[in-house]
Amino acid sequence: MARPFSIRHQTGFTAIAVICFAALYAPIAILVIYAFNAGTSIADWEGFSLRWFVAAWNNSQVIEVSIRSLQIAAAAAVMATIVATMAALATTRTAPYPGLTLKYAFINQPLMVPEIVTAVALLIFFSRIKVATGYSGLGYLIAAHTAFCIPFAYLPIRARLESMDLTLERAAADLYATPWQTFRRITLPLLWPGILAGLMLTFVISLDDVVITNFVKSGGQDTLPTYMLGQLRRAITPEMNAISTVFLLISVGIVTLFFFISRKRN
Repeated sequence: MARPFSIRHQTGFTAIAVICFAALYAPIAILVIYAFNAGTSIADWEGFSLRWFVAAWNNSQVIEVSIRSLQIAAAAAVMATIVATMAALATTRTAPYPGLTLKYAFINQPLMVPEIVTAVALLIFFSRIKVATGYSGLGYLIAAHTAFCIPFAYLPIRARLESMDLTLERAAADLYATPWQTFRRITLPLLWPGILAGLMLTFVISLDDVVITNFVKSGGQDTLPTYMLGQLRRAITPEMNAISTVFLLISVGIVTLFFFISRKRN
């Protein structure tokens, strides 16, 4: 009897997989290792030390831009996830009709347009609003990140909705539940893993965005990525490695937390 086809059994699959993982994770491992370098070089190991973590912790600018980045990412992730959830419900809990595919394409358009094009468009759009209103606060960055992140939240939420069995929702409707009651008691609890996935993804996307932030921000509104980019243009020290390592740990913590929450709900 012929063995079922599996890509894992193809010649060279293991070697290619190892090379890909090495290319992906080796630079990250080097970054983390040199965050503990005692010297000022990012290429020569001079001993183990936590001096650069202490330096980053005592750097008021790093603390300021880190807090700002977390605030913008949290606000953008929440708003983008709410909008994406409503869009996913509107495009999946309805009978197919002409124009539905166009709506899919319209929602996912930011994924297909080069980010620099989106950044320039947002710069022009918000500059007119700044001139008209005189407001130049963080609202523009939050709005820009929200708009850019909506497709990233929409895709996992829509995928979750399309994989859900409609039996319970139909049963609730047969038992005279209102649409809101059906959503709150049945759809939302089943949809939570997709919502959490979208929230986590949009938070990370917003947190590390450079291009859109660089075009939209006003003076004194640096986020951590734009601050690090500016520092790398002046002098490269292991302090940047230390900051990156901390945010890498935060990202891993978010992914781990989501894994345990989704497993518990399953």
